[in-house]
Amino acid sequence: MRYQVGGSLHTDDRNYVVRQADEKLYTSLKGGDFCYVFNSRQMGKSSLLQRISRRLKSEGYKCVYLDVTQLGSKDTTSAQWYKGIIVSIFYGLNLVEHVNFKQWWDMQAGLSPVQKLHQFVEEVLLPNLNSDCEGDVQAKGIFIFIDEIDSLLSLNFPANDFFAWIRHCYNQQIHEPNFQRLGFALFGVASPSDLIADKSRTPFNIGRAIDLTGFQLEEAEPLAQG
Repeated sequence: MRYQVGGSLHTDDRNYVVRQADEKLYTSLKGGDFCYVFNSRQMGKSSLLQRISRRLKSEGYKCVYLDVTQLGSKDTTSAQWYKGIIVSIFYGLNLVEHVNFKQWWDMQAGLSPVQKLHQFVEEVLLPNLNSDCEGDVQAKGIFIFIDEIDSLLSLNFPANDFFAWIRHCYNQQIHEPNFQRLGFALFGVASPSDLIADKSRTPFNIGRAIDLTGFQLEEAEPLAQG
């Protein structure tokens, strides 16, 4: 057995230590909860993300990974940032076979960046959510995993609208059943109050915090084999 110190582990790495957070995140996402894993660095957040994503994919769900550090910097405008999210999801799920992106994008002229994101999810993403395994078999749902969420704090525009939109997606589940197939999980080094202070718009008061603790003795026993 070869140990790795620091960095994300491969999804099938024998060194991965399964913790209570693994099952809690998995069951909470499948139960329809908005989840977030906030902790200090080098606690295994990214490895947990990849592990749960792979498990969900094996069960027929679609999973999209977004790294906020790759979506923009302090010089990025809100329009560029939101378009980056849309493009990442569009190509990440190979929706190019279903929609002419340029044509659709041109039709959204005049909408705000967050409105374009919502229109994309409602008009493009959810209606065309298909599984690759058996032709047009419909996938069970989609989970959007957003990593390094604390990088939002370095942008030159507030991210309040983005978090309010996530909250809106969960509120829509009552009125629009298609939104029940959409879930989010955020990962990063932050606290909810760092990211958004407006309690009327925050999704964190309707979400589930996943506690990621250090290894317990019984959890780490498999490592003794090395």
